[in-house]
Amino acid sequence: MLEHGLVEVHPLREGGQWVATEVRVPLSDRTDLIREVVSRVAELAKEAEVRFFDPQLGRALTAHDDGTVADQFERTARYAGEMLGLASAMPIHVPSESEGFQPTTKFFFGVLGFFLLLYLLIDWMNGQLWG
Repeated sequence: MLEHGLVEVHPLREGGQWVATEVRVPLSDRTDLIREVVSRVAELAKEAEVRFFDPQLGRALTAHDDGTVADQFERTARYAGEMLGLASAMPIHVPSESEGFQPTTKFFFGVLGFFLLLYLLIDWMNGQLWG
């Protein structure tokens, strides 16, 4: 438990060997928690004389990288909110049923409009030829 929220800490194992410690932060539209995690973990890594590595950025981090990590975290949260429908990640606008037509309705009106224009064009051409 940190000041800005909860994080999960798990051992990361490969072939039964503990190779790293994974810190998981829930996706959110707020970056306070991720900034706090970066500064705290950077301090711990320095004291323990181990590397603090971010796999998304592909490099080792220091306490000064909190802005970079927060920006990447925000992009990930926005993607999760928009593309994966995780409303808890990033608030997104979900159109209600009263906003606009459904795609099938738009298609139907498009076809109807096309045939109406075709009818009027043929009617006008008949009037020009016979009239």
